[in-house]
Amino acid sequence: MKTITIEGHLRTENGKKAARQLRSQEMVPGVIYGGSAEINFYAPAKAFKTLVYTPDFQVAEVNIDGKSYRTILKDLQFDKVSDKLAHVDLLELVDDKKVIATIPLKFTGAAKGVKDGGKLITKIKSLKIKAYPKYLKEAIEVDLTPLELNGNIRVEDVKADNMEVLNSPRIPIASIVLTRQLKQEEAATPKK
Repeated sequence: MKTITIEGHLRTENGKKAARQLRSQEMVPGVIYGGSAEINFYAPAKAFKTLVYTPDFQVAEVNIDGKSYRTILKDLQFDKVSDKLAHVDLLELVDDKKVIATIPLKFTGAAKGVKDGGKLITKIKSLKIKAYPKYLKEAIEVDLTPLELNGNIRVEDVKADNMEVLNSPRIPIASIVLTRQLKQEEAATPKK
């Protein structure tokens, strides 16, 4: 799994004034939850770019004053006016503690319905799962090969080993719909 490294520093002062001062120096305040203690830190805004502005699921290795923490992105806050990153919440990965994460879906295979002239429509791009950190992966693969015209693949059809999927099982992930041309051909053929 892709891992990025962020060099950070412990925050000595908390509160709005201290956070505002950090942001004025192009720093982003953050918190690491989930471990033995909550850790307040700050790091340069540039360090978070590859973690924040990507559709990929990644692990962030945060080094704070000599200690290292394996984390995943939990929440972000942006400034309402400038749209700059204002705050980051990270979740520490503890081996014997399950975490909730949003993992993107990777579609594989050529759907049978597309070969027959249908159009593939993806409705969900990621799934919310609960799993131990060792089972987290970059993406959950979904095979589209058996998908036929007017067919759906639902959340319940996804094979996610060692993961508990938290999305509703009946929600469609992808479907094949009739194109306008196919509908016209169907309407033109005389019914017996």
